[in-house]
Amino acid sequence: MVWLTNPLQFEFMCNALIIGVLMSILCGVVGSYLVVEHMSLMGNVISHSVLPGLSIAFFFDINLSFGAFIAGTLSALVVAWIRTQSRLNVDTAMALVLSSFLALGVLLIHLLRTNRIDLNQLLFGDILGVVRGDIWQVLIITLAILAIVTLFYPEILYYTFDPLGAQASGLPVNWIYFGFIAAVTLTIIASMQTVGVLLVISLLVGPASTAYLLVKELHFMMGLAAVIGILGNVTGMYLSYYLDLPSGPSIVLVIFSFFLLAFFFSPSQGIFQRLFKLN
Repeated sequence: MVWLTNPLQFEFMCNALIIGVLMSILCGVVGSYLVVEHMSLMGNVISHSVLPGLSIAFFFDINLSFGAFIAGTLSALVVAWIRTQSRLNVDTAMALVLSSFLALGVLLIHLLRTNRIDLNQLLFGDILGVVRGDIWQVLIITLAILAIVTLFYPEILYYTFDPLGAQASGLPVNWIYFGFIAAVTLTIIASMQTVGVLLVISLLVGPASTAYLLVKELHFMMGLAAVIGILGNVTGMYLSYYLDLPSGPSIVLVIFSFFLLAFFFSPSQGIFQRLFKLN
């Protein structure tokens, strides 16, 4: 068991493992809704659309997370507006908004002279550079979102699988959608300075997609996605420690390996299971 405890003597490894567990729980819950709603690309849209908000917040010397939250939420609302006011599909609206907000962010960096924004840090993060303050921030966001999901789970479940029925029954579907987008945006903001937006997209989609192939109930899916994310994070961190590999890509590829196992061997939806039924 020495191989298991050796990395834990280093504070940076302990911090990375803790933040990985918290992000896995957070992304497992939020990502399950993204997958079930067929809006996995929304995380990609929001993660790239925060750049204009970051540029403006940096220029006016206000909290970067506040600027990122406004820009990320606005991008999702623009996607919804385009989708409801035109014949365009949601994926087309997402692609349009993603590229436009990203271009606007790059332009603002040039015009406002905010070149000190570290794009590499935002995209790829540095999970090994996590400090206690980052852990507390992610912990607070995780607890807040878990509390909201627990309190309003029946309403959220109804809206997720029957939005028209939820609207007809009087549920505030617009507010539920806004809350959903706010949760995705907060998840991405929590990751920006720590694991990076590219890794958080993998944590949002990978474990939830794997769980989607294995279970049917949403609450089981959220729990299983969190477990898969935790296993992926811990395994990836240990591989990166012992094999001297980059931490982020290691975690992503481990999570993708779990997805491939479910894709081929899922008892209900796996490739091999379908082949056996045909034979």
